[in-house]
Amino acid sequence: MRGLKPFSMLTFLIIAASVVVLFLGLATGVAHAAGRRLVVSSNEDEPCKRMTAYYHDILYNNRFNNDTANATSASVTKPSPALSTSSSSNGNSTFFGMLVVFDDLMTSEQALTSEPVARAQGFYFYDRKEAYNAWFAFTLVFNSTSYKGTLNLMGADLMAEETRDLSVVGGTGDFFMARGVATVSTDATEGFFYFRLKMDIKLYECYLLA
Repeated sequence: MRGLKPFSMLTFLIIAASVVVLFLGLATGVAHAAGRRLVVSSNEDEPCKRMTAYYHDILYNNRFNNDTANATSASVTKPSPALSTSSSSNGNSTFFGMLVVFDDLMTSEQALTSEPVARAQGFYFYDRKEAYNAWFAFTLVFNSTSYKGTLNLMGADLMAEETRDLSVVGGTGDFFMARGVATVSTDATEGFFYFRLKMDIKLYECYLLA
């Protein structure tokens, strides 16, 4: 390595470390998959695994809903009045530019007090000026007698549509390397500070125990 400049040596070490991490990650994935068989659905009406759950978002707002005990989400940026195309009194009626971080409850039935299924942890932000529209990225964290592990979801929540699809891009545990679609519909709203989504999760690539 004689003659390498300090920056070049650092770059080499970073690349080498990345290769080692990648190799270990692939090896771990192969090890986890060794005792499983891959099931791929050939028909969209027949997923290899399916479940329905309800997502509850309770937004903390220190102006109207100063309830820290029940709130499960909080905005970490404010919508920008300067970017609004609306003339409403709040300056930005579509919340364009607002980012919300959440740790929301997923339940088996509509009621917030019904059986917990998972925690939905991640964020969404409003990304359209002219109408309500959001983009989600989050993980469903399961820890129950039924399921253990995680599912990762992401995609656009096109609020004007009756139903919209989010991509299931991976998972761990009982959902190891799962792929599929979560069809979402708005089930209830209370002002701007609570909404409930019905989420129909259909997995089309499943690694099942052999």
